[in-house]
Amino acid sequence: MNFLNIEYLKIGNTKQRSAYQTLVNLQILEKLKAYKPILTGTIPINIDIENSDLDIICFWENKQEFSATLTNLFGEKKEFKIREGKTGEQEIVVCNFKLDDFEMEIFGQNIPSEQQNAYLHMLIEHQILQERGEGFRLKIIELKRSGYKTEPAFAKLLRLDGDPYEALLSYYIQK
Repeated sequence: MNFLNIEYLKIGNTKQRSAYQTLVNLQILEKLKAYKPILTGTIPINIDIENSDLDIICFWENKQEFSATLTNLFGEKKEFKIREGKTGEQEIVVCNFKLDDFEMEIFGQNIPSEQQNAYLHMLIEHQILQERGEGFRLKIIELKRSGYKTEPAFAKLLRLDGDPYEALLSYYIQK
């Protein structure tokens, strides 16, 4: 599966097709092209629930420029918010807003998009879903509906100890 090109969404479930239309019609990824955007999260791998958002990760080299670009592009959108912070030692920019039927989250950091944990987790989760099948996928969705975040849901079903985000990365490496 090539998650770097959203064409796969066109033949997906209803929500995936709707996400494709929103992203293409409003040229979201095209507008972010300079930042190497990748759609990540639960919608691409079909484990989304009713309130799942569209997660787009980006790579910036200049944080202030990236923040200004997001504000210029999306500042007029409903419920627009932008914040800067840190995750561990890594500086981040997170932008949220509503667009069509979707909540959007654009996450950027100074790490190439294909090396960011959101992308790596999605690849690992997709592989696990392929190996474990439909019953496993439905159990993940059930856990998510009961309040679990995605990585903790996988860690619970796979019986992984420790930090679920790190454990999921280690699980894949050990395979």
